[in-house]
Amino acid sequence: MTGGAARPASGPPAPGAATAGAVAVDVGDLPLGGGALAIVRPALDLAAAGGVVTVLAAAASFAEDVASWCRAERHAYLGSEALPGGRTAHRIARGPLGVPTGPHETGLALRRADGTFLAADVLAAVPFPPRAEPTTGFAPRGARVEPGGPPYPVDLLERDRVAPPETARLYDQAVAAQWDASRDVPWDKVGVLPPALERAVGQVMTFLAENELSALWVPAKFLPRLHPAYAEVAMLLAITLADEARHVDVFLKRARAGGGGLGVSHVTTSRSLLSLLQQEDFTEAMFLLSVLGEGTFLDLLRFVETHAPDEATTVLVGKARADEARHVHFGLAHVRHALAHDPTLYGRLEAAVRRRAATMGDAGVPASLQDALTVLAAHGDEPAAVRRGHAAFRELLEEMAHNRVRRLVAAGFTVAQARTLSDLHTPNFM
Repeated sequence: MTGGAARPASGPPAPGAATAGAVAVDVGDLPLGGGALAIVRPALDLAAAGGVVTVLAAAASFAEDVASWCRAERHAYLGSEALPGGRTAHRIARGPLGVPTGPHETGLALRRADGTFLAADVLAAVPFPPRAEPTTGFAPRGARVEPGGPPYPVDLLERDRVAPPETARLYDQAVAAQWDASRDVPWDKVGVLPPALERAVGQVMTFLAENELSALWVPAKFLPRLHPAYAEVAMLLAITLADEARHVDVFLKRARAGGGGLGVSHVTTSRSLLSLLQQEDFTEAMFLLSVLGEGTFLDLLRFVETHAPDEATTVLVGKARADEARHVHFGLAHVRHALAHDPTLYGRLEAAVRRRAATMGDAGVPASLQDALTVLAAHGDEPAAVRRGHAAFRELLEEMAHNRVRRLVAAGFTVAQARTLSDLHTPNFM
């Protein structure tokens, strides 16, 4: 029994096959239902519509079976020609159905000299489509898709509203930067703190965890709506969710590690985070969460890291801040890319910020969080130190406002637009 690799018929294995078709495959003595189709079907799949494949077969039943199979599969059986040695050349013209013709991906030699194989390299070779079709389902980008599939319930279909070019590079960075909340934090360095300071740590960690829970829930609602053609976006969001889950874990562990326990969850925080969860537009949600919210969160994490009372807190907050910087980078890239392709987007984003601000009213930073950040910066509740801690807290608010404007300009807004959006942002940090 001979092999079945397809080859041009200009070099056939037997006389007479040269005029029989464009491609020839040899199925040896395999009957059609006994394995020959595993050779015939791939050859037809690679042929153009109407293209002819010559099948060299020795099985006596092959002629009758292949004619019936061609009728069932809507291919055209063009007849046969006897060859020496008891074999027959059967000619089949590919029908209009089945896997579509077109470029066939034969593999991409994308491994780098150091042996790595990055998502960014794949995206450069197989770019995002401008628009994806719901009927392609979960077919990976680059696959040839058989027509007739059911439409999938996805509505995030446009590259310029979903997938900035930086996505795969950020995903590669995220994969390389994963850490373990149990093993990579020096928990033995959590010392015994004065009660007021330990309570302050617990309150701050409670607020951080509460906000990270919202950052876990909000992106998750958009994952089922993303078209799989933009899989790298879904992959980046998925690893972002893993980051947020780890942050919730590590912040709650720190709140409890020193014996202080959790603090208070305030209504103003709950209203603020609910307004994020209620967003239904992907770009608006990423703008409010990642650019405004997590961008401001970066400054808060830097403040906590700077004034951390022990090495464990310094390490865990620093690692979380590095993750959050990546999340903010995606939000900035997303909004910048969308703004460049949609001149109406600024108006929609400002309207979303105004709606969110209206739900908050005059509510500011929860009182217990203000006090906790002040005591944290003071490293206790001694009055002279608290004076310094209060000044540090006020400087934090100014730094947040300044950096918000800077990030918004980096996202593609004018300075005037950036100041408007920053002024409207909820004073509840996230």
